[in-house]
Parts: sequence; C-alpha cells; structure tokens
Amino acid sequence: MADLSTKYLGLSLKSPVIVGSCGLTSTLENIQEIESCGAGAVVLKSIFEEEILLESQDLLNEAKKDKLIYTDLSETLDYLDLHVGEENLGNYIKLIKDAKKSVSIPIIASINCVTDFEWINFATKIQNAGADALELNIFHNPSDMHINDYDKITFNIIRKVLKVVSIPVAVKISNCNTNLSFTIQKISESGVAGIVLFNRFYSPDFDIENYSVNSANVFSQPQEQVKPLRWIALLSEKVKCSMAASTGIHHADAVIKQILAGADAVQVVSTLYLNGIKYLTTINSEIEQWMVKKGIFSLNQIKGKMAYNKTTNPAVFERMQFMKRYSRIG
Repeated sequence: MADLSTKYLGLSLKSPVIVGSCGLTSTLENIQEIESCGAGAVVLKSIFEEEILLESQDLLNEAKKDKLIYTDLSETLDYLDLHVGEENLGNYIKLIKDAKKSVSIPIIASINCVTDFEWINFATKIQNAGADALELNIFHNPSDMHINDYDKITFNIIRKVLKVVSIPVAVKISNCNTNLSFTIQKISESGVAGIVLFNRFYSPDFDIENYSVNSANVFSQPQEQVKPLRWIALLSEKVKCSMAASTGIHHADAVIKQILAGADAVQVVSTLYLNGIKYLTTINSEIEQWMVKKGIFSLNQIKGKMAYNKTTNPAVFERMQFMKRYSRIG
C-alpha cells in the first residue's frame, strides 16, 4: 500500500489533500465527514475582517438614529464593536473547539484580511481555542488606486500576527503581483510556516441581452491548476517554508502534478461542491493507484521530482517560452 502521508506547516497529514476554506467547512457535521473521507486537514471557513467591521458599522449607524441610546459621549460605539466582534468570533471559536474534540485531523483556522487593524487580536483567541494552525488569506484589491504599497501591508500583517501567536501560520496570496517570485521568496523568509498559491475571487460577467452584470463561474476550472503548478515548480526548492497548491485542483492527476512540482499539500474546494465531499475518497484512491502502478511507496519519492531545478529543460517554466512558441505563427 502506498503511503500518502506528508508534512505541511510542520503538521503530520495522512493525505496531501486538504479541504480549503469554504462553506463546506463551516459546520461540525461536514468536518466529521471530511475526515472520514480521507482529507489530510481542513481549513475552516474564513472569518472576514471586513464582515466584522462592516457589521459593527451597520449597527452603529442604526444606533445613531436613536438619540435616546446614542450620544457622542456614550459608550455605545465601544459596546457595539465589542459585542458584534465577540459574537462572530464566539461562533468561530466554538466551531474550533467542537472540531478539535470530534476529529483528529489538523484544524486550520482562516482569517480573510486586508489590513493590519484590530482583527489581529482574533488570532490569539483562535490559537487559544486549539486551532492547529492559522491561514491568513491576504488580498489587496488591485483596482484600489489609493494603495501604493501592497507588500508593506502584507508584511505588516504577517509581522503582527507572528508576534502574538506561536501556532504555524500560512499565508494565502493572489497572483496579482508585479514581482510574484520576489514576494513569495520574501514571505517565506518572514517566519511563516507556509504559503498557499493562490486564492480565488469573485469575477463579474455581462449579460448582453439584458445589459446586466452577473457572476462569472463561481467554481474554479481544471485548467486553472497551471497557475500554482508553474510557481510552485519555479520556487519550491528556493522558499524557506511549506508550499500548498490551490485553485483548479479537481482530480487526482492534478494533485499528483502539484506534488511533482514540489508542493507539500494541495487544497480542494470546487470539486467537492461539484462531486460531493465523498469524492475525497476517490481522489486519494486514484493517487494511491497511480503510485502503486509506478512502483512508488511514498510521496517523498516524487515530491519536487519535476521542479525547476530537476527538469532537463527548466526554461519551459519561464514566460519567454510563450513568446517563442507563437512567434512563428503568421
């Protein structure tokens, strides 16, 4: 029998397949099923910095309408900030504690953050609740013309979180960066335990019959797997932390490819919405079948086997190859 175990963020996983942050990971019942179907770990549905702050502001705006309960000198603002934040976090903390009592796979909490504001305090409470690790899903809107130093904000977030927690911290980033390889390298040197490539966001689409704006595909497409594949292959032997692949990973072959590129683990989400949580069993089974067929007993035998420095033609990973391939068309 092939050994699917791996190390990610310093944690021992029975499978490289992790269920990423999503609605499926927001209930204890689903988390229990995820474990029974063979996932190596689970990333809880993110608690959103923006959601907490906006909800607090909505309640504050409502309170301001009633002068009987709100004055500029009252403590209503402090109460609402504390109450709403604590209520949201309380539910999240309860899920972590319940999950830790019910399953044995690592529980990775997740914070979706865009600033280094007060939410940093949540990280300590998440750690105290028993989370095995924390994933920071960091995204800065590239259309925001008021922010001119994304990297500074990112590293401020990382620095502040690492200062208050001792559990492993992973950083999930987007590929919207003008110098992605430099950013990934610097993040890996910041003290984090891992980097996840890449997060995925809402995209609009147009209905040309009704002139309306709709959502584009909510689920990732299998062809999107090449985005993390390329960058993990390029950098897996250069970074100083674990790497996990995310986006477009729907089937066992995609998992195998990411491991060959050098990933320690992969995150799946869309495929579970499309095929059900039980599809995790199929993914693991097909990985094992492939390993047996190839005479491979452990993932360590193939991890990074096709990374940049291991291939006979590493230039295939570089952007210039695209130009060379199509320069003769015409």
